[in-house]
Amino acid sequence: MPTNHQVTKAAFSIPEVMESLSLGRTTIYEQIKAGNLRTLKVGRRTIVPANAVSEFLDKLEGGV
Repeated sequence: MPTNHQVTKAAFSIPEVMESLSLGRTTIYEQIKAGNLRTLKVGRRTIVPANAVSEFLDKLEGGV
């Protein structure tokens, strides 16, 4: 599925997602809980795959 968003990293930490999307921690975790933003657990750490960020933005733009 082609996307309009260009991402250079494979995955992001929650603070990196917050910064890149200009959204607060509470909003990010609400979107994760609602199933709108996919995450992966690596040990105790939560990461967001780069393609999940692109998919989230596509959903917001009505692209999906």
